[in-house]
This record gives sequence, C-alpha cells and structure tokens, in this order.
Amino acid sequence: MINKMVSVLMLLCLSLPALAEVQGKAVEYKSGDTVLKGYLAWDDTNMQPHPGVLVVHEWWGHNDYSRKRAEMLAGLGYTALALDMYGDGKQASHPDDAGKFAGAVRSNMEVAEARFNAALELLKQQPNVDGTDIAAIGYCFGGGLLLELARRGLDIDAIASFHGSLGTQSPAQPGAVKTRIAVFNGADDPMSKPEQVAAFKEEMDKAGADYLLIDYPSAMHAFTNPDADELAAKFGLPLKYDANADNDSWARMTVFLKEAFAPK
Repeated sequence: MINKMVSVLMLLCLSLPALAEVQGKAVEYKSGDTVLKGYLAWDDTNMQPHPGVLVVHEWWGHNDYSRKRAEMLAGLGYTALALDMYGDGKQASHPDDAGKFAGAVRSNMEVAEARFNAALELLKQQPNVDGTDIAAIGYCFGGGLLLELARRGLDIDAIASFHGSLGTQSPAQPGAVKTRIAVFNGADDPMSKPEQVAAFKEEMDKAGADYLLIDYPSAMHAFTNPDADELAAKFGLPLKYDANADNDSWARMTVFLKEAFAPK
C-alpha cells in the first residue's frame, strides 16, 4: 500500500509543471584594465537558449535597484545582466558623487561603449542565452546612455529608456539608429522639459528611427524607483515615485520586448 502511494505521488510530481525560480549571482568582467562588477539573473527552469537583456543603472551606480530589475526580467523568462558602468561596482551615496561618476562616463563615449560591449559579450557567452536576441533597458543615467549608444549605431534588437535624459550634443544621423527604441518619460520631469521631448522626436523622425515615446502626465524624474521620495527628501532633488507610471511602463516594456524578439 505504501509503495503504491509513493508511486502515485511520484507520478503526480512528474506531471506538475516546474515552478520558475529566479537565481542570481555576482559576476566580474573587464574592459581594458578596468574590473567591472555586475549581477546575472536567470530562471533555472529555462536553460535553453533564449533572449538576454542588459540593465544599465541609474547615476547612483550598480546597486540593489538595478539588480532587482534584472531579477524581474529573469522572472519574465529572460537572462538579465545588471552591468557596471563605473568600474569596481562603484556606488555614489551623494548626488555630487553621482554626478561626477555619470559625467565622467558620458564625457568619454569610447570608454562607455567599450564597457557596455564588455557586458554585452559576457551576456552573449551565457549558455542559456541566444546571442542573436539581445535588448537593453536603462534608468536615469542608464536610459540616457542607451540613447547615446543608439545614436552611435548600437546594433541590438531593442532598448528601453526609463526617465533617461533625451538631449544630446551628437544627434543621430539618418540611418544611424539600428535598434528599436522605447522611451518612458515623466511629463513633469524637469530634466526632460517639453522642448527636449519635442527635439528628441524631431531628431528620431529625421534619423528614420523605429521609436516609441510615452509621456506620463504628472510623473517626475525617477518615477519607477520606490526610493525616489526618500531620496528627494534627503537631498532636495526633484524626484517622485509614481506607482501607476511605474507599473504601466513595465507592462508596456514587456510587450515591447516580446515584439522585438518575435521571429523575424
């Protein structure tokens, strides 16, 4: 009787679908002589080759927030790499330092591109990643950086920018943008004023880019980050979390990635 019950239980377990379980680990890689410290997240029930997504951090640096987003992407079935653009996993604890770190990277786009590409190659090398299906998402500094890389001809399936800067000193030339673009912007973000939004649209139209721009009414900078209100109070910054804009932009990004990775 006991043996029969054990057999039934084994058959029942085998018939149940495997439950997704997100795994994560710290990873180190290099760009030139600079050691970069990232975080890789994946679903261990989905080990066949599938799309990979890079996550580019806010100006605070590679922190828990970017790792959380990587884990959320893994929960959607992607392998995600939260990368490090500053080196050695460096993080800022004050806006002055964050501005210096971000400015140093943005002022040398050759170095920025090399660091991004180092993370891209690491992601492509993962055994459960199809290296022909790659996208990237970025927040704040990270979103603006992805748009700059797109202007320079970044050749991956798609990028999504969340409250990233839209202005540039090097507008995209016709035909230069090779990736699909989604921009999720706060309409009340003082760092992305209406004239900058209009200029970005004009730039993308002239470049012939395939892009989507969603402007969330009343949303301010960092609207996807639940820590935004605390940071605003602490440092006097124009930041504010907006749960509706956060949830809607993530849902739209989910659809955007599915479309980007659909069979060509």
